[in-house]
Amino acid sequence: MPKFAKIHASRTGSVEISALVNSYVGMAQSASSTKSYALAIRHFRANGGKIPASPEMVADYISRFANSLAIATLQHRLIAIHRAHIDDGHASPVSDKLVKRTMQGIRRTYGTAQRRVQALVKDDLLEMLALAEKQGPLKAARDIALLLVGFAGAFRRSELVGLRVDDMTEYPDGIEMLLRRSKTDQMGEGRTVFIPQARGARCPVKALAHWLKTAGISEGWLFRPVNRHDKLASSKALSPQSVALVVKQATRRARGAKAAEDVSAHSLRAGYVTTAAIQGLQPYQIREVTGHRSDAMLARYIRPVAKRKVPSLL
Repeated sequence: MPKFAKIHASRTGSVEISALVNSYVGMAQSASSTKSYALAIRHFRANGGKIPASPEMVADYISRFANSLAIATLQHRLIAIHRAHIDDGHASPVSDKLVKRTMQGIRRTYGTAQRRVQALVKDDLLEMLALAEKQGPLKAARDIALLLVGFAGAFRRSELVGLRVDDMTEYPDGIEMLLRRSKTDQMGEGRTVFIPQARGARCPVKALAHWLKTAGISEGWLFRPVNRHDKLASSKALSPQSVALVVKQATRRARGAKAAEDVSAHSLRAGYVTTAAIQGLQPYQIREVTGHRSDAMLARYIRPVAKRKVPSLL
């Protein structure tokens, strides 16, 4: 947890008030953000940085890594450095003209296009599922349920591993999942995603039920680690990084190592949006599942589909 300015409480109940206020201050930032900022500062310090830092020190840092780190990563490092200074009561060097101009030069030199992972559409998924069955029974059940539920619910990896048994509500035609918190819902207002039953063996509802029965899970986290002996390794939730590994391993089995380099956990979410667009779903229908608040982000997936439908004029 990041350091915060010391809070001076009144004489009565000073320890209790200070601890309570600090606990709420700590909750103002998500655990994942806190961890990522800490890792960024650790890298900054390991490469000659310190807090407080001068503008020259920060500009030199981002310059040295401009050709090896993505623009988005460099921007995240600057945010972390800025937050570290503000939290410790120092003026932020990130606001200095030198740092801003250096970052502008890096953007002009290397561009700002984001790396786009390969979307795993329905046919890709079916191929991956067929080979996922060739693992131990428990791991196969988990991976198949993870892939199908992740795709059908267009879940982010943090949302997927955050699901619990009591977040499920069963209906005759599917299950409703309660997302208590997500990337775009840091205040925890929550939203629900309905996953309908599908025909045939590749049904996410049936796959999830099979995984829970096989693993003997009746409460707590839905998706959990499985060890090399094909046993539950823990009652804790699967880590977000593990979701990416499951997707990469499934892709590697189906398409080879080169294809696995181009996918991530986000490929399931991107695959849902792309498949939905191909099948003609309207943006508002897709947003009901993905939780996007506007069509702007959806356009990143839908526009390539639309372009492929443009007829030849020759």
